[in-house]
Amino acid sequence: MTTAPPDPSTARPGRPPVVDLATWQAARAELLVREKAHTREGDALAAARRRLPMVEFDGTVQVVGADGPVPFLDLFQGREELVVYKHMWWDGAPHQGQCEGCTTAAWHVHDAAYLHARGVSYAVLTVGRWSEVADFVEFMGYTEPWYSVRDVPAPVGEDMGHITCFLRNGDRTFLTYSTTGRGNERVNFSLGLLDMTPYGRRETWETNPEGWPEGRPPAWRTDADGHITWGPTSRPVPQWGRPGATPVETLGRDGSCH
Repeated sequence: MTTAPPDPSTARPGRPPVVDLATWQAARAELLVREKAHTREGDALAAARRRLPMVEFDGTVQVVGADGPVPFLDLFQGREELVVYKHMWWDGAPHQGQCEGCTTAAWHVHDAAYLHARGVSYAVLTVGRWSEVADFVEFMGYTEPWYSVRDVPAPVGEDMGHITCFLRNGDRTFLTYSTTGRGNERVNFSLGLLDMTPYGRRETWETNPEGWPEGRPPAWRTDADGHITWGPTSRPVPQWGRPGATPVETLGRDGSCH
């Protein structure tokens, strides 16, 4: 008795349908039209961004980094432009208790050499006390410069959780742009790569075909065995590779994230 092979054009649950190369190329070409329109609209938005007005502020305001207090102007490192990631902070929380999304975003920039080549410096700002921030940065193995902007007024301090851009003209400093919400995804290239895969980000908000793997909340934590979880004993993914990253019993935080 023989069994007929399955129809390759029939989609199995949780997988795309199997087709021949010509059919795939036709579907890919159809999607490419939409992708090119999306790219052109992105270019138009970037052009509009370059035409935004700017706000002057006091660039001599002091921030605290590895070398102690320095004027904000020093963060430009002599370059004309500066991009910062504003990392949210839980006061008094241990390493595993710091902001999930910000920890993920900061991890993606270990070397800003290509920004430097275009006259742009990069730094991470946070309202955490430097004594706590320095320990966290060392444990995580971050290589880009971090600064505490605690009690520093906007636009350098105050609201965190954004990517913000600045321009320098001699000793004058200007705020030019700041993201909100998902605008921070620009610094997290993993999200862009995940969006290209069949299963995407595997998050609950995504629209997927029937039978696709069940979505979950946007989590970037795992337990000691590598399972994705929001549980109290989880750590941000890169932290399990850090020295001394033993299992924990709690996120060790309360109150509000700043």
